[in-house]
Order: sequence, then structure tokens, then C-alpha cells
Amino acid sequence: MDFAQVPVQQLISKAYAEERRKLINPDRADRRINESKLRDGDTIYLTVADENGNMVSLIQSNYRGMGSGMTPPGLGFVLQDRGELFSLDENHMNAYQPGQRPFHTIIPAVITKDGKPWVSFGLMGGAMQPQGHAQIVVNLIDFKMNLQEAGDAPRIQHGGSSQPTGQVMTDGGILYLETGIDYDVIRALAKKGHKIQFKIGGYGGYQAIMWDERNKVYYGASESRKDGQAAGY
Repeated sequence: MDFAQVPVQQLISKAYAEERRKLINPDRADRRINESKLRDGDTIYLTVADENGNMVSLIQSNYRGMGSGMTPPGLGFVLQDRGELFSLDENHMNAYQPGQRPFHTIIPAVITKDGKPWVSFGLMGGAMQPQGHAQIVVNLIDFKMNLQEAGDAPRIQHGGSSQPTGQVMTDGGILYLETGIDYDVIRALAKKGHKIQFKIGGYGGYQAIMWDERNKVYYGASESRKDGQAAGY
């Protein structure tokens, strides 16, 4: 936002949400999504909180497996290459220029409640990140799941969508579903035109910390799709 005008208040407004909602046909899968752009890579997520109520939400990614493949002599870590998603078109919103960060899916999250940190969480996994983050928030807020349930619940992943690098979805893409989704729901989705497939992996990895203001305690959660743990001391 230091480099381009971003209408934040419009994007988070109820009126804009209503406009976007009108583009969704509940009876038919979309073949294309207008004004939608995103991409994938290899990533880790961690979150920590201290006795003073401070929370840190961190996603780190080398991108494309081993990042740039360059290891600084004597330092033992590989340099990342997240700059790949910059554009060399000077008129592009994601144009490469000094001080600007590239658009990508590194989106560590914090949910606030009454103006204070409530949940620090992340769901790594390339283009699954924005989809997974939305599903976690829906599980916590709308479905009233606890912190662990929100991460363990079956997920969906949409593949073949439009990308910031120019790829445009024209065929509706593929909807991948995890085990645990009722078959009647799967049939209903297929009848609406969704291309349903199943695959092992690709649904991200979730870790989270929640602050319980009433009892003054933290809750931690770590799902089983990847390595990780929740620990307190």
C-alpha cells in the first residue's frame, strides 16, 4: 500500500461483500472468477505467545522447494526467491521496485476480538493458504468449533484458478475434497457442475494459539496433516 492505492475500507465493507456475493450462483459452478488473482510453494508456519499477551504469527517460505538454491558461505541457510512473483511491467500493481514486497501467499494471520489479539494462526501450503485461512475462520466463527476442531475438520481445495502471473481460469477448475465430507454433499456439488476430485495432501498445515480472556489461559492447536506440535511452558 506504500506503492499503490488500495481501497481497504471498500474491500472490507459489508456493501462490497454483498456485491461479491451476488456473483455466486448457488445452483451452478462458475467457469471463471472475475477480479481474482493468486500462486504456490514450500512453507512452514509457527506462532508463539507470551505471558504479557504478545502474539507472533509467522510464515516462512523458500519457495519452489529449495528457494534460490544459493547458500551463503559459512551461514548454513538457503536464500529464498519469493521475488519471483514480481512483475517487470512498470505499470503493474506488483511491479518490481525498491522497498516493495511482492504479492504472494505468505499470509500469517491474527484474529482480533474487541480490538485485542484473540487467535494467532496460519495454514501454510501455497495457494491453499488463502482458501485454508478462510475455512479456519468460518469453522471458528460460524460453526463455533474449538481451536483444534477448526484445523482437523475436512477441507476443500480449489485448483486451476486464476493467478497473478497471467493464468486465467476459463473451465471452472477442479474442486478437491478431503475424506469426511458427506457423499450427499459431494453429489450436490457435482450436480451444480463442480469437477470433483480427491487427492492425498495439498490441504495445507495448520497451527494456532487462542487467548481465553475469561479464564486467562492460552489454547494451542496443531493438526495431523503435517509435522508440528502445540506446547506450553
